[in-house]
Amino acid sequence: MNRLLELTYRAEQSHFWFRGFRQYMSPAIARATAGVTAPRILDCGCGTGSNLDMLRPYGRAVGFDLTSIGPAFAREHGHQVAQASIAQIPFVTAAFDLVTSFDVFQCLPDAVERDAIAEMSRVLKPGGWLLLHVAALAMLHGRHSVLSAEVRRYTPSRLRAIVERGGFRIERLTFDHASLLPIMLPVRLWHRWSAANGEVAAGEGEITVPAAPINAALTALVSLEALALRAVNMPVGGSLMCLARKPGSSG
Repeated sequence: MNRLLELTYRAEQSHFWFRGFRQYMSPAIARATAGVTAPRILDCGCGTGSNLDMLRPYGRAVGFDLTSIGPAFAREHGHQVAQASIAQIPFVTAAFDLVTSFDVFQCLPDAVERDAIAEMSRVLKPGGWLLLHVAALAMLHGRHSVLSAEVRRYTPSRLRAIVERGGFRIERLTFDHASLLPIMLPVRLWHRWSAANGEVAAGEGEITVPAAPINAALTALVSLEALALRAVNMPVGGSLMCLARKPGSSG
């Protein structure tokens, strides 16, 4: 996991996947914080802390991560980050207006997945928002999945069931990174087909920033998708985004 965080830290600022991800998430974050005075935001499993930079323009953003290296990276860049488990969030009840978790849930055991939703609900104010981003579709399991210790890849029905079981009302559920699917699928199929003894080995290729012309072209591709996502849901893609609301009124 430490190796994954080191690689992620290097890629987050310029890799096309992360550029697309930030563009996909921004409208949802804006919606969740609109009209709220000085929103308080919590990022669960914040890794290197780079996503706190994405959240900061919308409110006071803090985070935590299970690892020790993630908070160390984050603190070096001025973020307020704790080391803790998502199953036992170290903040008081009803403290936040928006709680996020980006590409963490696919790595959680089933029992922790259930506890995580309950804990995220607990620390949200009534009427507060939940924003999740998770890996999608088992057919996309590959070397990066092994590197990141994925337990599962989600379908919309599984993600909906987990979120609704936590008492949330789903406002939007959509795939994203659909534009990359024609590239991702054959690569991931090759990973599995070529695996020795059927065991896919961890690989770092997909988290390495490609050559500048390729990175620029793929950044343009995901940027076009981000524009489309403002108007329509994607029917398929490499990831799922879920924006949901806790019942009640924050006012």
